[in-house]
Amino acid sequence: MNTNYLENNYLTLVGKVTGEKKFSHEIYGESFYVFNLEIPRLSGNSDIIPITVSERLIKEDTLTEGKKLLIKGQFRSYNSYENEKNRLILTVFAKDIVEVEENDEEEENEMVRKDTITNEVVLVGYICKKPIYRQTPFGREISDLLLAVNRAYNKSDYIPCIAWGRNARFCQNLEVGTEVKVVGRVQSRNYEKKHEDGTVETRVAYEVSVGSLEVIEEKDDEKEVETENQEAV
Repeated sequence: MNTNYLENNYLTLVGKVTGEKKFSHEIYGESFYVFNLEIPRLSGNSDIIPITVSERLIKEDTLTEGKKLLIKGQFRSYNSYENEKNRLILTVFAKDIVEVEENDEEEENEMVRKDTITNEVVLVGYICKKPIYRQTPFGREISDLLLAVNRAYNKSDYIPCIAWGRNARFCQNLEVGTEVKVVGRVQSRNYEKKHEDGTVETRVAYEVSVGSLEVIEEKDDEKEVETENQEAV
């Protein structure tokens, strides 16, 4: 089992602060805040991604509206219990924040077009739910994945991923427990939640849009150890 958690889950984001920071929680006297980072897409749209950061990583003006930042960290999840239901909450946990010099709008658009890394996440984890394969009315192939990524102290992050095209077709046959490496980008998506009383609520979902996916084969020496353990039993 891969237990190098920095290699299991790491990301790089470059974007601009949007909205105001909010107090999240405090652990052992260390305060954490949440703010949103706006990251441009090639299409001209943007993803709005929630970032959780320690007070010890930020200066007084770091999270000012419109400030451009480079974020390095991990994509994490936790359960929130509300209205007698569990809800999976996703956030980027920042391990490093660097202020980035502003470019003019034309230079910034050129950076995005040239594949400069402004949004990349790498995850190594296990398929923990049978992938759901479907096709849109226009014939586009999609697979929904849920990846369990190990974290320190026997914890795991459960990260929703979405694959497209031939990757989607490949994912439909993956078995629960398969270890995979995913490289993609963090994206936000609006959807409508219909309640039992007939009301409709607009929510935001966060997930990893898969760019590449590979199955991690079990090494021969690991297989031998497993066999020896079974024989010992």
